[in-house]
Amino acid sequence: MLQTITNRGRSRIQFYIQHHCRRINQWIQPTGYDTGIKVYNSLTNSKVSLILPQDKLATWYMCGPTVYDSPHLGHASSYVKFDIIRRIMTDLFDIDIVMVMGITDIDDKIVQRAADTKTGFRDLARKYEKEFLEDMECLNVLRATRVTRVTEHIDHIIKFIEKIFQHGYAYKTSDGSVYFYTEKYGDRYGKLAPSRQTIHKSIDKATDSEKISDRDFALWKAAKADEPCWQSPWGSGRPGWHIECSAMSSAIFGNQLDIHTGGIDLLFPHHENEIAQCEAYHQINQWTNYFLHTGHLHIAKEKMSKSLRNFVTIKDYLNLNSPDQFRTLCLLSKYRSPTEYNSDIFKKAEVVHQKFSSYINDAKAYVDGSINSLIASESEILEKLAMTKSQVRIALADDFDTPTAINYLLNLLSFANVHSNTTTKSKRSYTARSPSVIAAVSTYVEKLLSSFGLSRQDDKRYSPLSESVVDSVVGFRSNIRNYALDKLKNRLKLPSDYESSKNPDCSYLLDLCDNYRNDLLNAGIIVKVCSY
Repeated sequence: MLQTITNRGRSRIQFYIQHHCRRINQWIQPTGYDTGIKVYNSLTNSKVSLILPQDKLATWYMCGPTVYDSPHLGHASSYVKFDIIRRIMTDLFDIDIVMVMGITDIDDKIVQRAADTKTGFRDLARKYEKEFLEDMECLNVLRATRVTRVTEHIDHIIKFIEKIFQHGYAYKTSDGSVYFYTEKYGDRYGKLAPSRQTIHKSIDKATDSEKISDRDFALWKAAKADEPCWQSPWGSGRPGWHIECSAMSSAIFGNQLDIHTGGIDLLFPHHENEIAQCEAYHQINQWTNYFLHTGHLHIAKEKMSKSLRNFVTIKDYLNLNSPDQFRTLCLLSKYRSPTEYNSDIFKKAEVVHQKFSSYINDAKAYVDGSINSLIASESEILEKLAMTKSQVRIALADDFDTPTAINYLLNLLSFANVHSNTTTKSKRSYTARSPSVIAAVSTYVEKLLSSFGLSRQDDKRYSPLSESVVDSVVGFRSNIRNYALDKLKNRLKLPSDYESSKNPDCSYLLDLCDNYRNDLLNAGIIVKVCSY
């Protein structure tokens, strides 16, 4: 009992200090389990240690979609990147994650779209929610532990607003709308905004004339004619946009949240307003410990968005491309950085993914005995494998640096290939076959790619007929190349081990073969010379 009283007293003192000192926006580092991971926290604009109050258990709230239209690749980019982070934390750092995703199924855009299409807003929202969840499944994005919807939490949202009222941080206007009182909240407002100038630029000026301050935002919107509404102590209406996430996350996680995520466009005002609402409701100064934000997907240096009408739907993309190709694209850029959408970037992602798939397939064939290459040095390959494992873990612990991790992985494959006997002319000394060494490298690569969420399902996209066509194409190129080399060597009377690349007058046919090989590589087909 004494301990309980002491804790209560300490909490009151801490609350008073936090709410009345000038350094009120200073981030408070949590105490508890140090994950060994550094994350870029938008609350500090710097990398900080990811510390969890509970041992190896993280609570995570993610802003979900506003379901009024088909999801596009801009949405996919954010959700795939956070899925990669979630998998890294779970598979490589042994952290259990409880993730809640909030879906906005009532909103100005939904109401407008329902009116335009003469559809009930619930039917419209369910249609696009279903499409979103199906697209996420196709992209191999793990389902959230729990998915919440605004319309299923109206009662809780109303009670949430009532308590904010009780604490003096809300006021009602004559039409029955309710606004958050930012002046009462004071200098605490702006924890995420990089500057006061940003705050004022982001304020919507087309607002209720009864608002005390332009910064004030709607907690409850008074009902308009022919719009969906619910009864509340302030009259009929519906929730404001920001209050929903605060209420839904608090309903499940209470007054403390470890991680909150979303696209960078949600940083202000959405996440800023969530912070204000939750800290006013719970009477605390740090509701969420870590805010993580993803960069935008760009087309021609502009954000992909429905408002700019420059988007590609997920379904349209997947009709022509594989989900693994898109996920590889996400892995090749830092999650916080903007990603450009263009053919060159996607070709690069496809080539990288094909290199991994090719190595894994060749390794299986080697272990099975179909490929009889010898190994130059078992110890060197195993040493390189151990070093790569350490380097990859360090990279991923540094704010989930997947591009660096992928580079380490590619270097490992290159090293393993160099130390394997794939030609008959190498001067390197080789030992006997070493299936266990090759299997160790392949197993690690395959396991890591799986931890990134790569399914390799597109390796099976070729039918037996298409495989025979590929074999014919590769064989045709090989015959032309060998014919050109023979003619070139006979005409010039060159030695049998002559390398054509040393000849400044290289045959036109050989150039065509090299170009053909590069075209095949861009199509996902790697042409290699192996000893069998």
